[in-house]
This record gives sequence, C-alpha cells and structure tokens, in this order.
Amino acid sequence: MSRYAPGAVMLRAALRRMEPYTPGEQPRPGEQVLKLNTNENPYPPAPGVIRAIRRAAAADSLRRYPPPRADRLVQSASRLYGLPPQMILAGNGSDELLALLFRAALGPGDRVAYAAPTYSLYATLAAMQEAQVVAVPMAADFSLPVVRLAAARARLTIVCNPNSPSGTFTAIDEIDRLAARLGSRLLVVDEAYVDFAEADALGLVGRHANLAVVRSLSKSFSLAGMRVGLLFAAPVVVDALLKVKDSYNLSAPAIAAGAQALEEVGWMRRNAAKIKATRRMAEARLRRIGFAVPPSAANFVLARLAGHNLEGVARQLRRQGILVRHFADALPDALRISIGTPGQMARLFRALEPLMRRLGVSRVNGRAERCG
Repeated sequence: MSRYAPGAVMLRAALRRMEPYTPGEQPRPGEQVLKLNTNENPYPPAPGVIRAIRRAAAADSLRRYPPPRADRLVQSASRLYGLPPQMILAGNGSDELLALLFRAALGPGDRVAYAAPTYSLYATLAAMQEAQVVAVPMAADFSLPVVRLAAARARLTIVCNPNSPSGTFTAIDEIDRLAARLGSRLLVVDEAYVDFAEADALGLVGRHANLAVVRSLSKSFSLAGMRVGLLFAAPVVVDALLKVKDSYNLSAPAIAAGAQALEEVGWMRRNAAKIKATRRMAEARLRRIGFAVPPSAANFVLARLAGHNLEGVARQLRRQGILVRHFADALPDALRISIGTPGQMARLFRALEPLMRRLGVSRVNGRAERCG
C-alpha cells in the first residue's frame, strides 16, 4: 500500500484544473498501420542527415554536453534564411519554442489571443501560465479575424499559418497589418507547415520588433523523431527567451541532423513538391465523393461533411489499419487527413469511399446530401 494519501502532493491548483494536450494516436509497438493522423512526412530525410546523426552519436560526442545555442544549426539557418544568428533560436521542436514564448510573455491573468479553431496546444500552454484566453472565432471559410484579434489587446497574439486543423493560409499582408496594429504587443506566427505553402512571414521579422516566427523541421524536413525547431525574432526577443530556456535543450544528434537537413534544403523542397501534388489530387477526390475541403497550404487536408459526426468513420478506418484525426469537440463533422505517398492515399480512398456510400451521401449541386 502506498504511504502517500490521495492529494498529499502539493502541486499548483492550475495544473489540477487544466486539460492536457492530447496528441494524435501513436501505433502500438510492432503494429502496422497507415498513419495519416499526425502530419508526418511520408518521405525520408536527406541522405546526409543519417550520416550526420551517426557522426554525432560517436562516444566522445555523447559524453559531452551539446552547445547551449546549437551553434552549427543556428549558423546553417542563418545562411539559408538570411537572418543573423542573434535573431535565431533553436528549440526542441517548435513546441518548446512556443512554450518559451508563453513562459516569457504571460503571467497569471494576462491575455493571449488566437483565432479558433486552431492548434490546441495553445490552450494548454495558456493554462500552464494561468493566462486568460481570448479565442476569436474564425469565419466559415477560416479567414483570420485580424481586426478582432488586434482589438483583444492581448500581451501575446498567435497565428498558426497555415492553420491547423483547417490547412488554410492567411495572406502575408494580413500578418503585416496585424503586427502593425498590435504595436509593442507580441505577435507569434507559427509556421510549422509553411514549406507546403507559397509564401511566408519571415521577411516581416526585420520590419516588426514585436514579431516572432516559429518553424518546425518535423514536417517538411522529415525530422519529427529528432525534435528540431527554429525561432526568428528581433535580438531583444531572442535574448529574453534565452533566459527561460533549458541550458542544453537540443541533443548533439538533433543539432547535427537539423543543420545537415538545412544544408540539403533541395531534398526537402523536392519532397514538398511531391506532397503538394498529392494534396491537390486528394482535395479533388474528397470533393468528388461528397466532402467540403477548404484549400490547404499544409501537408494535410480537412474533409468536412456538414450535419454528420465523423467519429464513426474515423473508427471504421482505424479498424482497417488507417489512422486519421477526428476532433470531437472542435470539428465533429471533419476529418484531418495527412498527405501520404500516392500509394498510401490510394489505400485510404479504397477504404473511405465505401464508408461514404454506406452513409448514403451523394454530391448534389455541389453540396453533400443524404440519399433516401
């Protein structure tokens, strides 16, 4: 019997109240599934990345602490993106960088604003800081409510662009306008999926001292398992974040992998082009079989069927060894589907189309309708 009585451990009350972030389902060890639920890249990282990891895993490297600023990775990012190293911070995935921004900007009762629905981790990070969330509803087409976000006058405003789970893209001039409206209040643009889009906000960083852009190497660079992210901001923002980050937040293999991936950026761009081509095919096919699909600028699509809770469809696909993401609370009428290889998407559609027919859904005058 435990000698600790229930509730004996003294933790912050905010942690007892908060709902934890729920990641997408991970397959059990040895389980063979088609994983289209967590937006991983279906293609491997550049060949040089594997060699770099092997070199970094040498015994002498592993027994020593890695560079606190991940110098080689930051230098590679500086060369590729054209910003000085003092404007770049490396993180243990973009999620850690988001956590640092919330930690640095927000205390109990401070406001954080974002448009909803969006990446649900933001709500978790706000709860950790005991911050007040201003969730501004998006329009039906998922367009960004710039004026209402600015009017919230939050200490931290965050825009996921392309947005998750919708995949939709906000024009860069809208981001520019929002940054200007916010004045000295911090604006974070989460560009985890931007390499699958046609534009990005990195060129605005030098124009707005209150703007931070966060990137991930998990999606486009195929490094989800290494946990590598980058932040670009004015030196004053980077310096503040250095005060709240862990001393050695990236491992030596992760630093080596990230740096090499950036140096072989052509490999990533070729893979991203393949994914975008498959995405266009998937959007068209989903629309043909009855779904409404907003135009995606990410490596996933959102398939919606108004009036239908698609949890059962997600479960049926799971029984056939195919994982897709269903958001029971935010978007019950939708499935978020990661873009795989053409062969993987063909397998998805072989399973999905019969399920749609069993739902009795057909396409009438551009709308999904129930038959009978």
